Parts: sequence; C-alpha cells; structure tokens
Amino acid sequence: MTLSGLEQGAITIASVLGLLSIGVPVSVAMITVAGAAMWLVAGFDFSLANFRSLPYSVTSNYTYVVVPMFVLMGVLSAKAGIIADLYRAAHRFMSRVRGGLYFSTILASAGFGAASGSTVVASSVFTTIALPEMKRFNYNLGVSAGCIAAAGTLAALIPPSIIMVILAVLTDQSIGTLLMAGLIPGLLTALIYIVGIRFFVLFRPSWAPPTNETYSWREKFQALSRIWTVLLLVLLVMGGIYMGFFAPSAAGAIGAAGAALIAAFSRRLSLKDFWESLLEAARLSTVLFFVFIGGLLLSRALLIMGFISDLNDMILAYGISESTFLAIIILMYFVLGMFIDSVSVMVITLSFVFPLSQSLGLNPVWFSVLLIKMVEIAAITPPVGLNLYAVMAASKGEVSANQIFKGILPFSWNSGFWQY
Repeated sequence: MTLSGLEQGAITIASVLGLLSIGVPVSVAMITVAGAAMWLVAGFDFSLANFRSLPYSVTSNYTYVVVPMFVLMGVLSAKAGIIADLYRAAHRFMSRVRGGLYFSTILASAGFGAASGSTVVASSVFTTIALPEMKRFNYNLGVSAGCIAAAGTLAALIPPSIIMVILAVLTDQSIGTLLMAGLIPGLLTALIYIVGIRFFVLFRPSWAPPTNETYSWREKFQALSRIWTVLLLVLLVMGGIYMGFFAPSAAGAIGAAGAALIAAFSRRLSLKDFWESLLEAARLSTVLFFVFIGGLLLSRALLIMGFISDLNDMILAYGISESTFLAIIILMYFVLGMFIDSVSVMVITLSFVFPLSQSLGLNPVWFSVLLIKMVEIAAITPPVGLNLYAVMAASKGEVSANQIFKGILPFSWNSGFWQY
C-alpha cells in the first residue's frame, strides 16, 4: 500500500514526538527521523547529500551570525549588571504598590528585552535577582516563579529578538521590519500582564503581602539614572537598523561590542566574567544551531514526501477560510508548545505553515508576529515550557515543577486571553 504525502508527513511528525516523549534531545530526534524519512523515500545517496550540504550551508551563511551575537549581547548585559539596575529602578518606584515586586519584574524584563534577544537568558538571570526578594517578603513562591518565566518571554517580541531573527531568515523577510513589528505587541503584552497582576493581587492578597518599603525621590532617581546603559544599547542596535547605518545581520555584533564596552567602562566585567560570557554564549548558540539544522532537515524531508504540497491542495480543495486556518494554527501551536521547545516548533512548522498563510493572502508581517506570540505562550506552557525549566534550574531546587506549573497558569491564560 502506497502512503500519501499527508500520511507520510503525519507519521514523520509523530515519530519525532515519540522520540521526544522518551527523553531524546529534540535536535537528535529531528535529525534521526529526517534522515530515516529521506532514506526511505529518496534513497541513501540523496539523504547523505542533504546531511552533507545543509548543515554547512546554515553554519556558513553570514546572515545567521546575528543569532550568536544577540545571545552574546544578552549574556554580557546580564553579567554587567544591567538586569539588576533595571530591577532596582522598577522596584523603588513600585515598592509601595501591593504586588510591586511582580510589577518590577515585568517592567524590568520589558526593559531588558531591548538589550537581550533571549528569553532563556532573561528568565535565568531574573530568577537569581528577583526570586530572593520575593521570598524575603513572603510572596507566593509558585506565582513568583511563574511571573519571572512569563516576563522572560517579552524578549521574544520586544526587539532585538533571536526567535524573530530566525523566523525572518526562514521566511525570507526583512529582519529589520519584523523586529520593529514586534515592539508594540511586546509592550502590549507587558501592559496586559501588569493589568492582570493588579486583578490577581486584589482577589488573592496572600500572593503579594505588603513590603512596607519606602524610598525617597532622590533614591528613586538615583536608581533611574543607572539604566542609561539599556537606553544606549537600544539606541545603538535598533537606531542603527532603523536609520540604515548597518545591516540587521551586523546589529548583533554591534550590540555585543556595545555591551562589552559599556561593561568595561563601568568596571563591571572582569576578564573572567568576559570569558564565561563567551563560553555561555557559545553553548547556547550551539544548542540553537543544532535545533535549527535538525528542523530544516525535517522540513526538507516533509517537502520530499509531498506532505507540504498535499496539505496545500487539501486546504484549497476544502475551501478553508482565513479565520478557520488561524484557529487551526493557534490550536496546533498551543498543543505542540506543550511538548517541544519554542525554536523547534518554529523551525519544524514554518516550512508548511507560512506558505499556506501566503496562499490564503494573509499579511506576512502580521502573521509572523502572531506566530511569535504563540511561541511566547508555548515557552510558558507546561509540561515543556522552556522558560519554566530555566527558572527551576536557576532557582537551584527552591522551586519545584508542581509549584511553577500552578504558578504559571494565571500568566499563560492572561497572555493568551487578548490573542484568542
């Protein structure tokens, strides 16, 4: 019996999910299944040729250099204490408001999103800074961890964003245009979180006991004066892209160099810290590229099997409307995000989701922002929300999976409410 492209593609994707369910790293799962699928459909020589050419074409493409550079910029910014400055300034202005530590975390994360394109970096570092303060004032530990994880996702939308750059490269869109398009939705998400938290603490005051801390206006403005580093990085990176001083592919390197210089002049970065930042950026970038390569190989396998063309034909044959298509995509990303990390979901699905959206006449920039929003929700959706595990790892055992899975629910619902 001959299987159709749709059936073969469904089996391939199911194989990836099956491997992930037994604990195989996502990149290894995608590469293994892609190799087996191409071998069975097109032969060993064809499979070998793709495994030789595709990884090289990805790692040698100059456009992709922006990814490790944005990662390095975020790591250097964290090492230089930019997050601590942002959090301190936000906390001093919000100290007298019930739930002020939640608000401070959201505001500081939004600010740090403009200096780091990595949601994982933001979540990890904020855990070490904000979580001890929340514990000190007897905030609910699970909700506190959930707030930090949710706030970290703001880096996915507020430029510069690594996942936005990956999406732009995969869909052959302007990196600068997509980065700017994510600014308003990112700020709107931060505002929605703040409004939601305000309602939560009114109905659940035990989640946020009063801190009884007060600061003078002089102390507030002293803290505010130290966040010039973030403003300078935003002006350097986004201003340079928007004004056309340098290409988006060079923006990451400019931002990383700027973060290093700011840290050096501020005397906040030792040679040891700089070396550790390079190692951390290299480690995170390697993981991203392995996932990237695995997803592209799997996408090519789906293309060879005819899955993408058959899916497109089915949508045209059944006359699926734009609203129905969007509902299917939102549901698909929500479910996949529970089991696969955000970058993997994006890389696996874009090869057939984006062409289908264009065949239906959807605006590519608007649709891209929608996908990023869904990826953002996926990053905090149990049981495999990447930011949740970043917070648990950074807390060094203080936050359990059960606590953060319960604590993230108000934020994941709140994040998706305006979307749906």
